[in-house]
Amino acid sequence: MTEAVPALLAGAAAALLLGAGWAAGRLHARHDGRGAAVDLATPVERATFHTLHTASLAAPPLRAGLTEDAARKAARRLRSLLGTEALCLTDRESVLAWDGPGGDHHELRVMARVAEMLESGRSLSVRTECERPDCPLKWAVVAPLTGEDGMLGALVAYGSRESAVLVWAATEVARWVSVQLELSELDRSRTRLMEAEIKALRAQISPHFIFNSLAAIASFVRTDPERARDLLLEFADFTRYSFRRHGEFTALADELRSIEQYLALAGARFGDRLKVTLQVAPEVLPVALPFLCLQPLVENAVKHGLEDSTAECRITIAARDAGSEAVITVEDNGVGMEPDLLRRILAGERAGSSSGIGLPNVDERLRQVYGDPYGLVVETGVGAGMKVTVRIPKYRAGVHSSPPGGGPPGP
Repeated sequence: MTEAVPALLAGAAAALLLGAGWAAGRLHARHDGRGAAVDLATPVERATFHTLHTASLAAPPLRAGLTEDAARKAARRLRSLLGTEALCLTDRESVLAWDGPGGDHHELRVMARVAEMLESGRSLSVRTECERPDCPLKWAVVAPLTGEDGMLGALVAYGSRESAVLVWAATEVARWVSVQLELSELDRSRTRLMEAEIKALRAQISPHFIFNSLAAIASFVRTDPERARDLLLEFADFTRYSFRRHGEFTALADELRSIEQYLALAGARFGDRLKVTLQVAPEVLPVALPFLCLQPLVENAVKHGLEDSTAECRITIAARDAGSEAVITVEDNGVGMEPDLLRRILAGERAGSSSGIGLPNVDERLRQVYGDPYGLVVETGVGAGMKVTVRIPKYRAGVHSSPPGGGPPGP
């Protein structure tokens, strides 16, 4: 799917909300001279508002995908939207939800009609041929529900008589439902991509770092057992956070705590060669940001400042309040690199470089979540160290930090 499609769908959703707000305003914002509300809306305006409101209530369950639970929650709203005697939602194999009368005997035969629709690929308007005289379900419109992989199932609307209006309305509502299902697929694809990138970062946690951390801890067991105990706890907390299972986002406070644990373990290995300065504004600590977003930047600074050099390494981590954004910088006085080489690394052209996948991974995830203007800003030069700046919007729809302690990694 091209980038224009999500933008088009988002525009349609915005138009829907704008229309609902306009209708609600017409209904509720009119007042007489004494300030009392006066309902002067026309029947058409009231019907428009009711339609938009009902659609807005049906949308959230459908964004979970075409599941039995989502269909059950949405079916009643969709039936109200169409004003039909009954309505059901199906996948390709079975009925997921039924709302209205007749389910006890029509559910058994509806999948045969759905199979016809799936074979033809077009909406069907058919007589139900129900022999019960008290059953109001005489006609059915079977409309396809589609997604990226083709037809997912059907929306079946039942009426007491044949109606061209019902055919048109059911087909249009099925298309709207299909848009919601397609958005759910996009959400799941984005989630899978984010999870894959986090797994790639976890895989980058060097076995050498783990071995060296445990070796440094072991070296204090006899000489300073209290410090060895503290470092072992730091190591346990660091690995628990890095390999937690739940949540694409975390709070800045939790990310900084993990960084402190990492630096404590690095300090046990390198001793006085590592100098760290933290400058953090308390008001930005609750800001949510992508999980494992800053830690790779600090690991990169330690590598270029200590492992690639024999001089003292000074690392400064700062987080400041910048109005609607939090601005975080990670700066080191290490060996730096050629700007052209950095551009190739961020473009993914040097995956096997000494910077690993950390920088391009973080840059890509920031752009996915917040947009291209929020990619990494890196200042560097050979022998001039490196300064990486990250801008994080304080508030962004869908970005919420998960509580720490999401459990150990799965098998």
